[in-house]
Amino acid sequence: MRPSAHTDHKQSRSARSSWAGGDLSTAPTAGPGARRRPRGLTRLPLLVLIPLLVGMLGGPAGPVGADELSDARARQTALAKQLRDQKNQVAQINALQADLGVEIASTRRQLSGINADLVTVKKSINSMVVKIDVVKQHYLALVAQLELLDTQLSRIKTTEMRARWHLQERKDLLAERLRQAYDTDRTSLLETFLSGGSFTDVLSEVSYSIDVGEQDKALAEQIVADQDALAAIHQTVVETRLATDGLRAETAAQRIKLNGQLKELKAAQLELKRLEAETARALQIQKNAYAKLIRNKHNLAKAMAATAQAKAALAKRISNLVAAAYAHGNIPSAYNGTLIWPMSGQVTQDFGCTGFAWEPPVGSCAHFHQGIDIVAPAGTSVRASGSGTVVYCGWNYADGADPAWIVIIAHSQALETWYAHMQPNCPAGAGSHVKSGQVIGHEGNTGHSTGAHLHWAVRFNGSFVNPRLFV
Repeated sequence: MRPSAHTDHKQSRSARSSWAGGDLSTAPTAGPGARRRPRGLTRLPLLVLIPLLVGMLGGPAGPVGADELSDARARQTALAKQLRDQKNQVAQINALQADLGVEIASTRRQLSGINADLVTVKKSINSMVVKIDVVKQHYLALVAQLELLDTQLSRIKTTEMRARWHLQERKDLLAERLRQAYDTDRTSLLETFLSGGSFTDVLSEVSYSIDVGEQDKALAEQIVADQDALAAIHQTVVETRLATDGLRAETAAQRIKLNGQLKELKAAQLELKRLEAETARALQIQKNAYAKLIRNKHNLAKAMAATAQAKAALAKRISNLVAAAYAHGNIPSAYNGTLIWPMSGQVTQDFGCTGFAWEPPVGSCAHFHQGIDIVAPAGTSVRASGSGTVVYCGWNYADGADPAWIVIIAHSQALETWYAHMQPNCPAGAGSHVKSGQVIGHEGNTGHSTGAHLHWAVRFNGSFVNPRLFV
């Protein structure tokens, strides 16, 4: 015979008392002998008795899984911001590298060009050192962010795996509870009510049925919430993996660019060092040649005065020659084009204020060099800086007993180029028309010279100006 409903209810409620209202994942499942009721059979008596039991049993369980879903969405929001920041940083480093690339190319052209301005090149290289250090810092920040993304990806994958495990556990629990609820043979509430059992037995049976139904509903709601949270976590995993792969590729590309720029910077530094060493050697020769004059300030002052007087006298003579040539239509009123360097070599003195005591004072400078000194092997060909007419080729007798051989070309009424300390020969004599790049003489050591070199000067509108402005 079957045990009585009253006995069965007591056993069932005793078993439920240990987990009702607690963690659903720890709820015990009913054994084969437990009395469970198919929901379809209990629905009619429940509709009749629910008004009597609402106050006793309370409302349904609240939603679950909200924290996991909120955390997953918060991670997605944080990741989106992180990716925006990374995109901005990558754009910034690309802009820095583009600017650095332009400066490197410009420096390379200057170093490979004729008679590089080593002071300007050195400033440019020092600027590149600072810029490339900034690029390095941005690159290292990208590497750090990549490591952070790798760590985040590992953590989120672990969270996803744990969420999948909990979801499957709850699904299995709900499936087992539903199977037992519908497959286990039990006496219906209506049968219990009509069998003449006490009202206490009826209330106990109804309470148990409602309790089991609400917990099954709560478990199902939690499964839905878990699925939403799991979907959000998985999406974060996918986005983080894509971001990590993208950043890894971007970091590798930035590293290649950075290595290339570091290599070019090192090459520029080595070339600058080589040119500076060659220039220093040539300059030392000039310094040694003037050492005796520097020891005797009286003789030095006389030499400086004589040089300035000679240059002024020659300038006046050249102005008259240019005016006469212009009047005869032998030179144009304006020069159309740029000038080229007359000779390749090391620039030992540039145009402007200088620390060399043998140069005359000009303006606010105690010593001023009015041209550019270029040193090359003795006898190197000197070429016309531009097309024009040779207005003078010969000795500057105003220099005194030791004159310099000078060639002067008029390119227009206002523009002249001077070539001093040359060997005494005239491949193109006075009055000759020469083309840009045509040989007009050879590097020499005539006049008050400090060794074989070319003093190249540009006179514009009657004043000596920086030749670099015209090349």
